Amino acid sequence: MDSVPETHLSSNFGSPSLVNISNNGAISLASSSSPPSSSSSSTSSRYENQKRRDWNTFCQYLKNHRPPLSLSRCSGAHVLEFLRYLDQFGKTKVHTQICPFYGLPNPPAPCPCPLRQAWGSLDALIGRLRAAFEENGGKPEANPFGVRAVRLYLREVRDMQSKARGVSYEKKRKRPLPQQIPTLPFPPPPPVVKGTIVVPRGYKFEPQQLQQGD
Repeated sequence: MDSVPETHLSSNFGSPSLVNISNNGAISLASSSSPPSSSSSSTSSRYENQKRRDWNTFCQYLKNHRPPLSLSRCSGAHVLEFLRYLDQFGKTKVHTQICPFYGLPNPPAPCPCPLRQAWGSLDALIGRLRAAFEENGGKPEANPFGVRAVRLYLREVRDMQSKARGVSYEKKRKRPLPQQIPTLPFPPPPPVVKGTIVVPRGYKFEPQQLQQGD
């Protein structure tokens, strides 16, 4: 039976993964690689192609859902189901708290901890699906990919994977340079000419500063 090649599921090191979802709900994995390109047009084209594949995957997922779901009835809860469903195709090792390698970025040995979708892959996927939803006629206020529950789920995945893998997903922020307050120079002393003092306007002086002329 024909299958529909679907979404890019993982951006981990190595070849990206694609999911094939057939009309009867069967799932198969395939690998795909794209030739390197440095032009911005090629990058934009790859992004648009990937976004279209992601959108087709999600629509096919809704059709295979039991019971089938229409896009108009899709909610944030269904998006969360979709993200959890994708975890079975993940390639990122996420250590459990009882694992001796919990929190180690480079484990010295293999362990039986499960493989999951990396947070970065899920975050990028939601971004593409959120844009595709509105490009396909969806209203921004009804976008299920932008609801608070999805944002909280992605944040929980990020924090959990960060602790389990011993890596930080926080962007380093540049510290602002301390603002230097310029020092104002003091006005020069008034000149003395033949016993006559020329005093600039606004200058204050003490009587003892007066000097006799030569």
